[in-house]
Amino acid sequence: MNIHTFVLGMFQENCYLVVDDATKQAVIIDPGQDPDEVIEAIEGLDVVGIWITHAHLDHIAGLGEVKAAAPNAKVLIHEVEQDWLTDPALNGSERYPEYIDPIDGPGADGLIAHGDLLAIGEHKLEVRFAPGHSPGHVVFVGDGFVLAGDTLFNNGIGRTDLPGGDMPQLIQSIREQLYTLPEDTVVYSGHGPTTTIGRERKSNWAVNDQSDLLSGGSNVQWT
Repeated sequence: MNIHTFVLGMFQENCYLVVDDATKQAVIIDPGQDPDEVIEAIEGLDVVGIWITHAHLDHIAGLGEVKAAAPNAKVLIHEVEQDWLTDPALNGSERYPEYIDPIDGPGADGLIAHGDLLAIGEHKLEVRFAPGHSPGHVVFVGDGFVLAGDTLFNNGIGRTDLPGGDMPQLIQSIREQLYTLPEDTVVYSGHGPTTTIGRERKSNWAVNDQSDLLSGGSNVQWT
């Protein structure tokens, strides 16, 4: 299995193309703004899914274009944020009319929940519910990696000052759904470089020093 990273749009959001080499099946994770290079990369692949970790505008701004290029791919999201895909007020796109058109679709083709197993060719990824950055956030756990969205970053965590954000809940999600993974698990975050679970367990000040975080520490990666 190969994971290809595309840094997209004004928000520098990480979109991932996950490919099973044996079958050429693929899924796209979080198609952000201006996804032309993603669309070019899927030529010759059987794109079976467009999976959304959470429906903030930076992670779904390219959804319409990608869905048009891969019409058979099923858009999957947690039910808590299903309506966000078609509501510019919920997904935040109405806040930036000078930079982005309102995002009002396409909607979901299916809903996912904690514990679901999703297939890419011969591989299966586990869905884990990890709210806090947003109320319906999920992560996708594969063999040796996790597609973490805006939960855990390289020496940082997701912001919680947007509607539906909850800092204690985010910390709990990271500790229970991510830090329980093996130390060598590679973390593919929604922004910035990769890291590992082991590294973040040891050095991620934002999780490890929760008291400073909740009192307004200034070094959180607000992304």
